[in-house]
Order: sequence, then structure tokens, then C-alpha cells
Amino acid sequence: MSNLSRRSFLIQSGAAVTALSGAPAILSSADPGRKLSLACVGVGGKGWSDMMELAPGNNIVAVCDIDEERLDRAKKQFPGAKAYTDWRKLLEQKGIDGVMVTTPDHTHAPVTATAMQLGLHCYTQKPLTHSVHEARVLAQIAKEKGLITQMGIQHHATQRLKIAVHAVREDRVIGKVREVHVWTDRPGKYWPQGLDRPASTGNPPSTVHWDQWLGTAPERPWVDKAYHPFRWRGWWDFGTGVAGDMGCHLMDPIVDALRLGPPSKVRAEGPAPHPESGPEWLEIFYTFPGTELTTESLTIHWYEAGRKPDYKMFQAPDNWAGSDNGVVFIGEKGNLFLGFPEMPEIFPKADFANYKWADLPDTNHYQSWVQAVRDSQQPATPFSYAGPLTETVLLGNVAYRSGIEIEWDSPGLKVVNSEEANRFLKRAYRSGWEVPGLG
Repeated sequence: MSNLSRRSFLIQSGAAVTALSGAPAILSSADPGRKLSLACVGVGGKGWSDMMELAPGNNIVAVCDIDEERLDRAKKQFPGAKAYTDWRKLLEQKGIDGVMVTTPDHTHAPVTATAMQLGLHCYTQKPLTHSVHEARVLAQIAKEKGLITQMGIQHHATQRLKIAVHAVREDRVIGKVREVHVWTDRPGKYWPQGLDRPASTGNPPSTVHWDQWLGTAPERPWVDKAYHPFRWRGWWDFGTGVAGDMGCHLMDPIVDALRLGPPSKVRAEGPAPHPESGPEWLEIFYTFPGTELTTESLTIHWYEAGRKPDYKMFQAPDNWAGSDNGVVFIGEKGNLFLGFPEMPEIFPKADFANYKWADLPDTNHYQSWVQAVRDSQQPATPFSYAGPLTETVLLGNVAYRSGIEIEWDSPGLKVVNSEEANRFLKRAYRSGWEVPGLG
């Protein structure tokens, strides 16, 4: 991208103009030993651990966070990196190969889309985006630009997930699957939901850049301990509820193992929808067209906030410990359980005593993206996979907030049986924070 077009794009994204040189070229050939120059947006909490996973063998050349205390810690860890409180300024820096995006959900898409339009490879935390529309756009940009991308669902790289997927998809050990049950203990003790918007409690700390934290989201006043740090997940303006926290993790092995496309119908049950916050609990029912690995159609039943299916339907032993976060595939021949973090099991145990699990290794999800950039090939969860997965997960929120069973037209990116429901697929960005193609 030329200096002029790069500068123009950043202006359109609301960024200030500084002297720039051209964006780094996309790698056109493999360079397996090269250190990458990486920029990290969001360096507190999960952002810190993501950054530390990506750092070995590479150069962290830029760090960004709206919280100066977090930013100072990152700067001390990587003294050669330039520090920013505004991601738009960071993306004006030359010499960057790739960008890590580990921010609240509402900031994933604007940072990632802008970075990709500048020719930068991206590692973006789950959920890939805050809205269904954003997920579709990010997958399209990644494809058009030929970029190496990865969504942060690190469980995908674990041995336990790989051998479970292999057992269902390759060995077909439980036969065709007719339904799947998936459950999580979130939100509960992790963050609150079902809340009314609190009143303002004064000004943010001097070290927190609140306007930059809000970014594309609607403007609202600071409230101490209500949004930053982390409690943002329960608010629709910033987070995507439990789906955003665990949905991409738990739905990943299901979509992968059964080679699922988009759902045809989605409905949800829970407390009356709240305009501000996610529900205290929710159950979601997905209907998918069948694949060669399923019966004619497939249903997925999602439970959250500690709700679980009856373990007796799995034919597990009476003393089975179960899991706080798990998936069970119900097949023609038996039932396969995968826990988070428990190893997979197949029930009834006596029928599968002689089954040999595949010999597959744990790998590093972060470094596999780095190596994929060096090798000029896609890693395990590129946006071509992560985008559709995120769309499926977030459709659960669309069904819940619209209050109906939605009928989904994936090619048309629309709910066909309710115009009202379509307003939850996309939202306008706040004035001054618009990003071309997104909002």
C-alpha cells in the first residue's frame, strides 16, 4: 500500500496523520527462520499472556493499551517497543509484520480490519468479532488480502481436543451423530449479568483513557469497577456474554469434527431480554443441516450458568465426575465426552474398552500462527474458519435478543423470518471511530 493510500485509510478510520512509509509487504515466500516484528494491542490480563506466548523467537516492536499501568508493565518487559494508548497511532508505525489483538470484544473487529487493510497478518482473540456482520467482513478481508490469520482458541491445539475430533470425524467411533450437548459454568462467579446500567461515579483514573477504551461503542460515562477491567463482558455494548467467553472454545470441536456449515434455525430460552446486559442464564438450541457425519439434521443444545444436561443420557458410570465445561456427542453407537480441561471419554465404557485413541501431540496455538506467517501458509484456525464459527456462536445471542426462533439465510447474511432480528447483526460505530466496511 502506498504512503498516500495508507494515510488515507487511517484518516478514514479516525486516526491522526503522521509521517509514514509504506506498509510491509505480505510475505510472498517462506522464510522459516525469520524473527517477526509484532505489535500487541491490549497487553493486560489475557493480553499479557498472549503477548508472552508470541514473544519467543520474535521481536515485540509496539505495545498498546488504554490503561497506562498495564502499558508501563509491557514497556518494561519489552523496552525496545514503542508504546501507545491509541491503536490507530500504533498502526501508523512502520516495520510491523503482524498484530495481536486481545481487547474487549467490541474492539476486535475495528483493530483487526484496519490492520489487515494495511497488509498486516493478525492473531485475534475469540470471539473474532462483536457482531455477525463483522465476522463476515473480517473473513472476506483476510481472503482478499491473502493474509495469515488465526483466532485465539488455544484449546484447538491441545491433544485432548485433537484426539476427540479424530475419533468422531476420522474413526467415526460413535457412528453418525444426531445431537450434541454443550455446557459451561459461566458467567456466575466470573462476571455479573442481568444488570441495569449503573449511574456515573465520577471520572476514570488519570491512567485510564476512557474515550479510547469506548472506541467504536456508544458513548457512556465511566463507572468504577463496572466495565474496566473485565466486567465489560456482560454488557451488550462491549461484550457478547457467555457466548463470547466460551462459545468459540466449546463449539469449535463440534463444528470441526462434524464439518458443520451454518445453522438453519436458532432459538433461545432464558430470562426476558435486557437491552443493556446479557442474561443470568441461557439455553440455546441450534438446528443444522446434516453432513456425512450426522443424521439428516443435527441439534446442538447449549447450557450456561451451571445448567447441565442429565448425565444419565450419556450412559456414563454412576460415579462419573463430569465437568463444569464440556461437550457430549450423542451417536448411533455411543457417546463421546470432551471436557474443558478433561480428557475425552466414550460411553458406555464397556463397549469401547478396546478403542485406541490417535497419537496426536499438543502444539502451541500462538507459535503455530507465527510459524505459519514464516512459512506463508494458513494455521489451524484462520479467519476462513474462525469467521463462520463466530457467526454461528453469535447467532445464539441474536435469537435470544430477538425473542424468536430465527431462520438463518447465511449466503444472504440475514434472518428471513424477522426484520426486527436483523438489527442485532450489525451496529453503527460511534462518530469519529468509523472503520470502512464495518460501521
